[in-house]
Amino acid sequence: MAVPKKKTSKSRKNMRRAHDFLTPPNVSVCPQCKAPKLPHRVCPSCGMYKGKEVIQAKDL
Repeated sequence: MAVPKKKTSKSRKNMRRAHDFLTPPNVSVCPQCKAPKLPHRVCPSCGMYKGKEVIQAKDL
């Protein structure tokens, strides 16, 4: 069984794990209602996508 000869330092361990951390999702702004939405998706508040009403807006 393979056993490391030396202890992995904190610096080397953290450099290896540097790309494992999560990044927050990109959020764009709806041009019609100015609500935050995910890019390339229908706006959940007004139901618009690329200037067209795709789904009915929720009654508030």
